[in-house]
Amino acid sequence: MDTVKKKRNPIAIVFLAILGIFGGLQLFSKPLEGKPVTGKIEAPREVISILENSCFSCHSNQQNLSWYDKIAPVSWAVNKDIKRAREVLNFSEWGKSPAENQGKMYAILNMMQSGKMPLHEYTLLHPSAKITQKDIETIKKYTLSLSSVSPSAQKSTETPQTSSIVPMPASTKFPVSPNGVQYTPDFKNWKVISMSTLFDHSIRVIYGNDIAVKAVETENFHPWPDGSIVVKSVWTQQEMPDGEIRPGKFVNAQFMVKDSRQYKDTEGWGFAKFSGNDLHPTGKTASFAKESCIACHRQLAEKTGYLFDVPMKVNTQRLIQNLQKK
Repeated sequence: MDTVKKKRNPIAIVFLAILGIFGGLQLFSKPLEGKPVTGKIEAPREVISILENSCFSCHSNQQNLSWYDKIAPVSWAVNKDIKRAREVLNFSEWGKSPAENQGKMYAILNMMQSGKMPLHEYTLLHPSAKITQKDIETIKKYTLSLSSVSPSAQKSTETPQTSSIVPMPASTKFPVSPNGVQYTPDFKNWKVISMSTLFDHSIRVIYGNDIAVKAVETENFHPWPDGSIVVKSVWTQQEMPDGEIRPGKFVNAQFMVKDSRQYKDTEGWGFAKFSGNDLHPTGKTASFAKESCIACHRQLAEKTGYLFDVPMKVNTQRLIQNLQKK
């Protein structure tokens, strides 16, 4: 008798092959490295709840991942994103510096208000992590409270003591940021390239040195030339009895120094912030800028070379053409 050969189902073969490859990938899926909690953010329960729900899975050492986040090849991308997110901001390594933590909260608020965080691709798979307008208002209220600024602050009827001169420390040696950026009072003689206000009722004047000013005038700021220095000087707003708004108390001076070799991890920019009458620098180590500055600038100001408040006279068409040549 002739033996009858059974035909193999090609669909079954393909399915088994895919299943085998998928199973093999799991052998190369390493779990995310566990890290201890060395510091916790202290905030009202409603603030913590929002952060835990929308931020902690990536920006902390306390992941609450779904089962599909742990399966290769998805797990590879998830682990990579978490590692990078931890480097930028880690709620499990929250510092004790009030000024630094305030800066982190401002960055968080800016990212939420702009719709950049949580990432859209993350909320597609984790819809419960989406941020609502009510959530943003809660984070905003808390962030403003850190600087003792109330959204409904009463108008001042007293004549404020104002000055266009940034207070100077008693020492003749100017402070230096942990990443090597030194405060200099010379910026007061530089050209004002822009002005802005913020929701914290502040007045911000942006100065640029000659190199930065030329880059603005020639629209050559993608990338900004090395040697460019931009300083944002911040004051609180004070309203006079006649309704005129003037700068009140000095808050801080924020420096951005362009040195593409020295500051490779932060897109070539050295960030520094000097606060208060003593101009004390923000950050304990050079990594503070990587953790609390550049992430916001990457997300919101990439098109203008990672610098906010570039004058509106910029020729957008020429900028697009310059970018296309890169």
